[in-house]
Amino acid sequence: MIEIGRLCIKTAGRDAKLKCVVIDIIDDNFVIVDGETRRKKVNMRHLEPTQQKLAIKKGASSAEISRELKKLGIEMKEKKSKKPKARPKKVRKSAAKPAAQKEVKKK
Repeated sequence: MIEIGRLCIKTAGRDAKLKCVVIDIIDDNFVIVDGETRRKKVNMRHLEPTQQKLAIKKGASSAEISRELKKLGIEMKEKKSKKPKARPKKVRKSAAKPAAQKEVKKK
């Protein structure tokens, strides 16, 4: 019953109760899903297939899946890409201090 384009509901993990679409079959136990969930490899035991099937090809992009889910009335959240944040640059101290700032203590 699990095939490419099959709409499923995740039953385990942090994406539980979210809808996803099977986009690739790896072997007898694992598939790759995308949709309301993150695109990732999932154990088939953690999926509950529904009667609905989307017309997508193997390895479809997130944009294609989003279009097909909108036809069914399912909205996907915007996914953020993992870009590294800009780090502040270190400011080096100058080696020589001006003569005016140097103080000589006398006893």
